[in-house]
Amino acid sequence: MGEWVKVKASDGHELSAYVARPEGEALGALVVVQEIFGVNPSIRAAADAYAKDGFVAIAPAIFDRIERDLQLGYGEEDMKKAFALYPKLEPDTSLKDVAAAFRYAEGTGKGVGVIGFCYGGLISWLAATRGTTYAFEPACTVGYYAGGIGKVAAEEPTCPVMLHFGADDSHVGKDQVDAVRKAHAEHDGEVEIFMYEGAGHAFANPDRPSYQSEAAKLARERSLKFLKMNIA
Repeated sequence: MGEWVKVKASDGHELSAYVARPEGEALGALVVVQEIFGVNPSIRAAADAYAKDGFVAIAPAIFDRIERDLQLGYGEEDMKKAFALYPKLEPDTSLKDVAAAFRYAEGTGKGVGVIGFCYGGLISWLAATRGTTYAFEPACTVGYYAGGIGKVAAEEPTCPVMLHFGADDSHVGKDQVDAVRKAHAEHDGEVEIFMYEGAGHAFANPDRPSYQSEAAKLARERSLKFLKMNIA
């Protein structure tokens, strides 16, 4: 369904991006931000799924700055490599790459949102709070199990945000979720937070052992409704 294109960041860095398009007229566009495993089959499948729902979906290869065309799986060796590369990722640099994908998505002439998973969930949050610094402003953002969000919980988003967390997530503690909830308690409806009982980290990824089908289905239904309301 999709194709690979090249986009260029504001600092001149050229990176690959996977683009999936709907069959008919697009409702809008989505930047899909990867986990720490590259734009692998799981992320491409997520982009393809949102294309079927009517969105142009573009997934920038934010690892291209470190190792081009990196696609990792979820076996022991790939996990080890992913976690070794993770500290090399700089959120503000990743936002430059998201901005490049966002500008490409704006070519649809429709609203553009950002959705991300794990590290991408954190970047989705930061796209809402820092995007204007990089000359883009999403119509809305969705973050799944955003690791490290507690450190930036007090930042103010410029658009509606939806966040999904597993109640049994060993990577993203309840303290991080509570920090976001507390920081935005007075902004009713601006930041929606959903917790899923019995779900752990990466509960929405069908290619990982932690996949929890019921939680994934509910989170996706909520996300799709939210995206259509704010973008379409």
